[in-house]
Amino acid sequence: MTPQPPQGSKADREALRHEMTACGFTTEQVAVEMRSRWRMRPREAWRHALGWTLQKAADRLSTAPGPAIAADASLVAKWEKWPGPSSRRPTLQVLAALAVTYGCTVEDLLDIEDRRALPEGDLRVLDHVPEPTPHSQESIQPADPEPEPDRVLAAAAESASWAQWAESTNVGDIALEQLFADVQTLAGDYLTGDPLLMFRRTRELRDRVFRLLEGHQPPRQSADLYVSAGYVCGLLAWMSSDLGNLRAADTHGRTAWLCAENAGHAALRAWVYSTRSKVALWDGRLRDAVNHARRGSLATVDGTVGALLACQEADAWSVLGAVDEAEGALARAVQARENATGGDDVGGLFSCPQARQENYAAAVHLRIGRPQAALAETQTALELLAAQPVRAYGTEAQIHISQATALLACGHPEGVLEALLPVLAMPAERRMGPVTQRMRELAAAMTGRPVADSNATASARRTIVDWCADSAPQQLALSSGEAAGWLDLAHELRT
Repeated sequence: MTPQPPQGSKADREALRHEMTACGFTTEQVAVEMRSRWRMRPREAWRHALGWTLQKAADRLSTAPGPAIAADASLVAKWEKWPGPSSRRPTLQVLAALAVTYGCTVEDLLDIEDRRALPEGDLRVLDHVPEPTPHSQESIQPADPEPEPDRVLAAAAESASWAQWAESTNVGDIALEQLFADVQTLAGDYLTGDPLLMFRRTRELRDRVFRLLEGHQPPRQSADLYVSAGYVCGLLAWMSSDLGNLRAADTHGRTAWLCAENAGHAALRAWVYSTRSKVALWDGRLRDAVNHARRGSLATVDGTVGALLACQEADAWSVLGAVDEAEGALARAVQARENATGGDDVGGLFSCPQARQENYAAAVHLRIGRPQAALAETQTALELLAAQPVRAYGTEAQIHISQATALLACGHPEGVLEALLPVLAMPAERRMGPVTQRMRELAAAMTGRPVADSNATASARRTIVDWCADSAPQQLALSSGEAAGWLDLAHELRT
């Protein structure tokens, strides 16, 4: 039987470091835990918290900013053991260089035993305490100037301390890359996944990013974190709107906009405008929906956001009954797609495939009284969706609803239920707010038609009303006027 490694072995240290890092603990917290668990000296704990060997620490130390320090693995080990036996006391210059190398302060590398063993001159430099002032009963003499070597060392220690703070970070480039990859995954998974599960995962990712932003990192990394935070809040806004809580959605949208501004990220600004336009439309703030879409269109960015913004503007104009404006916006959407360069940074929800664009066009043409054009666009959209590897169930449902509405408007009520079969088969947890609203509009349209009394129309209307009674927002007791928002409910469900 293979013997278990002793506590504090390399395997134990690496397991602890990986576990704590994955949970979001800082290097300092890992070092403190290692000192407490395995009684390490502070300098050794910091090195192990970084996952470095003695040789790696020596190599990094030899290339640290400031005066050159000749170090090897053996010497680093002796500095770590001090003031124990077979050790060597690190000078202030060495301590400052270690602090810069490890990304901590000099004080982090010293404990009470170290301070007891340090010479008084070194302690005065570290504490920035001037030399004691001699005095007598007759007179008080002015304080002696700080000895030249101490002043030079103090200044160097101060500069090194500030440099290590400026270079320190609570997040690495690999972690930033992974966070953005997580955003991309969620934006794609939301199109096909369970909305409640997606909301919980997105909220957890937002909390992780917010915690990192509350720490310290260089401006470049802060900007990257704000980009991830902005997209995550945009996702939460879209999801909250789909689940019927427009007030919560608007709050997430404002936070996403703040993140976009702090990051100075043009593409994120455009997608936030798109998200806020969508929320405003379903909240009945149609002029706001138009203005958000237009402002977003002013940005020159890669990808498909320009086409989506123009579609959203057309959507709002059509609800207002502005036919010319709606048609003009649809034409700009086609032009935006033709002029699009590059791809979408995030994708998924933050992208506008042509099927999604055709879905918007069909809805607009239905509202402005052009059902034949809408019927052709739904057919094109369904053909495009069939060729896509990932089919967004929300978009697909709305296309089928537009198809059914167009058939009704063209005098073919017998085809309504057949067109709606994929929608009627949707489980309740996937019946999002926009889809159920479109179904209610279809049921209402049936009552004012010449064919309203036909058996096919009456049967279809009853089926739709029953279907709408069991939707995701209603299951979660959500509405835009509720005092308890979706965020609180989601938290209760999770806990």
